[in-house]
Amino acid sequence: MSPSPPSLLRTALYAEHLAQGAKMVPFAGWEMPLQFAGILAEVRAVRTASGIFDVSHMGRIRVEGPGAGPLLARLLTHDARALRPGRARYGFLLNPQGGIIDDTILYRLGEERYLLVCNAANRLAVGAWLAQWGREFPPLTLTDITLQTVMVAFQGPDAFGKMASLAPVEGLRPFGAWEGTLTLDGNTFPALVGRTGYTGEDGVEVVVPAEGGPALWRRLVALGAQPCGLGARDILRLEAGLMLHGTDIDPSTTPLEAGLERFVDLQREGFIGREALLAQQAQGLRRRLVGFVLHQRGVPRHGYSILYDGKVVGSVTSGGFSPTLEKDIGMGYVEPACAQPATPLEVDIRGRRVPGEVVALPFYSRRRAESR
Repeated sequence: MSPSPPSLLRTALYAEHLAQGAKMVPFAGWEMPLQFAGILAEVRAVRTASGIFDVSHMGRIRVEGPGAGPLLARLLTHDARALRPGRARYGFLLNPQGGIIDDTILYRLGEERYLLVCNAANRLAVGAWLAQWGREFPPLTLTDITLQTVMVAFQGPDAFGKMASLAPVEGLRPFGAWEGTLTLDGNTFPALVGRTGYTGEDGVEVVVPAEGGPALWRRLVALGAQPCGLGARDILRLEAGLMLHGTDIDPSTTPLEAGLERFVDLQREGFIGREALLAQQAQGLRRRLVGFVLHQRGVPRHGYSILYDGKVVGSVTSGGFSPTLEKDIGMGYVEPACAQPATPLEVDIRGRRVPGEVVALPFYSRRRAESR
């Protein structure tokens, strides 16, 4: 393996990944595992049993003090002050035009103590945005703990039950959070366990100090979890209809265009971007993100044209083969008139027009799969 550029960061699990034969790639400024046993095998492991992902590259910023709640209420599309301690919520940081600076998970850990989890590529920008607006909400402390901690996602139908053998998290509801200690290899570490994830399966995300990360990873592998890389994570989140910032959403797209308005409290005044969203809502959308399936083989890549009745009406943002559905699937923005399910579309794949149709998101739902 050729040496990596010195600018790439490595997580505390880097040596574990190499020991398990991971193929490493640059991603968002980090050197991360793309795959271990193979992307399709890893996807199937998460859908049928459990898998673990090193997600330590994602940003983790503590926001603490009397100004924390008011600051987050100003910047996020939900009211952080209404979140009960021990709960987490998905939401957005918007620019004044209503564009998505980042999509985040916010944990409220105490009355004046929050943890904001953001995308790896946006960590520095999110930190600067918080610091810029934080001056208006003193006293306030912002602490980026990304490099001092490890975060592991443990996902799959078996994951939560196995996690309960390590920590007293029985009864923890989805988007609930538990703080305590984990004993790993004879050492005790502070830990945060959130019943959250990015795969469409049940599971948890665990944050521990960096020095405890390798022991946690080995313990979960010993419990039968399949190590998984970025490749499997991207397919799993696509099957679940979950957005990837920088691909499906970015500062030029709004939550309304992306079909994510349920995570925006437009009735609440005072958050950045609200006025722009209200104006967009009143004027009507010019594009809408949809899911689609193809009726013939072909991989729809980011940027490929989407056509309706021979006319280009949009472009693909994400796509790939779904091993769970055994179909090629994708997401993209189209003109609103073409956004209804069952609308016939074509995707231009290197000059070949592959037929497909719009479908409702998500492509895969754990609850629907369980009810079959």
